[in-house]
Amino acid sequence: MPTLSATPRFRQEVRATGLLALPLVLGHVSTGLIAFVDNTIAGHHGTDTFAAVSIGTALLWLPMLVPIGTLISLTASVSQLNGAGRERDIGPLFRQALWLGVGLSVLMFAFLSVVPAFLPAFGIAPDIVPGATGFLHAIRWGVPALTLYFCMRYLSEGMHWTLPTMLLGFGGLLVLGPLGYALCNGRFGFPELGAEGLGIASSVTMWLQALCFAAYLWKTRRFAHLQLFGHFEPPRWRAIWDLLRTGLPIGVTVLMEGGLFIITALLIGRIGAVEASAHQIAINVAQLCFMIPMGVAEATTVRVGHAVGSNDPLGVRRATWAGYAIVLVTQMLSITVLLLGHDAVVRLYTDDLAVAALASTLLLYAATFQFPDGIQVLSAGALRGLKDTRVPMFIAMFAYWGVGMPLGAGLGLGLGWGPQGMWVGLIMGLTAAAVLMGWRLRVSSQRLFHPAAP
Repeated sequence: MPTLSATPRFRQEVRATGLLALPLVLGHVSTGLIAFVDNTIAGHHGTDTFAAVSIGTALLWLPMLVPIGTLISLTASVSQLNGAGRERDIGPLFRQALWLGVGLSVLMFAFLSVVPAFLPAFGIAPDIVPGATGFLHAIRWGVPALTLYFCMRYLSEGMHWTLPTMLLGFGGLLVLGPLGYALCNGRFGFPELGAEGLGIASSVTMWLQALCFAAYLWKTRRFAHLQLFGHFEPPRWRAIWDLLRTGLPIGVTVLMEGGLFIITALLIGRIGAVEASAHQIAINVAQLCFMIPMGVAEATTVRVGHAVGSNDPLGVRRATWAGYAIVLVTQMLSITVLLLGHDAVVRLYTDDLAVAALASTLLLYAATFQFPDGIQVLSAGALRGLKDTRVPMFIAMFAYWGVGMPLGAGLGLGLGWGPQGMWVGLIMGLTAAAVLMGWRLRVSSQRLFHPAAP
């Protein structure tokens, strides 16, 4: 690492990765702000509306992690084809990814159509069920647009062009905010629809983003040579299967980590309202911090994939270490903010002294897992660039559900440590993932260019 970091090419790689990652980071931040906008509008409309949107959002995004993660395999595939000089194969692959996106959206649409009927069985309060049902039934119409949007986004990112992700992300906020406010509260001549109105506004926003992205890809000269929409192409099951074989383990891996945080929130919710509120504040802050290494990891996927396609083992090494270097710096900044400013951050969320005190404590725990969280997501991103996805899936299952959840539940609920015990579980799960993902990346990168390596 010292020798590598001193080379001009390594510094160039850090710069290239950073420039590629910046729009991705801002795009992720804009995605996180969508939930903030929805929650703010719903919270001012009423407690039941806020609860309905919170439940509906969880039931949308938890299963949606699988298709989003599955489709991200397109990024590595496109990047490798680009690096290998096989750009003529990118258009056909993209069209097959669109078919895969449509198929996954049909499954998600069916799920969102059926799951509201089971809300009472889940123990959801009767006065919340109608709003959650309306939200889910409205937002399901935007799911096809969402999966197609991610196909186009991953295609663009695989070609080293991440600016549309940022622009369309913040553009969506400009639509969602006023439209959601109008439909939820009955302003500007619209009926008052509450949670359902926010679901409709979200669907409209998703379709506008997808249509704008499609129009951009259709008209831009940057991708004209790829002939992305050159002709209609029926599904080719072998190509779709190849995407699924690489992408589905990614989807499961993302689900394992996301599910750990969601189930942790549900378990803490059983302890009490103060604990649940404090956890929600702390986890929101931690998620915003996570947007930075996530964007860097996606940029690393592209850079590693391009080096693999170019048959450049030193390029793979440079891209990986450049990603690690950037993440270590950004995570140190996050740690500094959390350690020095945790009280000030919490005051932005609540005036309740009991909630604020516990949330401030949990943010200190969040500071503890910044390095493990950054390392594991960067390692996973580099592994995606190598198209190594099956073993990382099993690593995620073990780390999050074999280590993190049992330890957190045992300490938090079994021994009565409360939220602090659950957060110790999160720390240990992420640490296990960081160690094992790093080990797998070392093994996988050695085997790629030296097949006889152990």
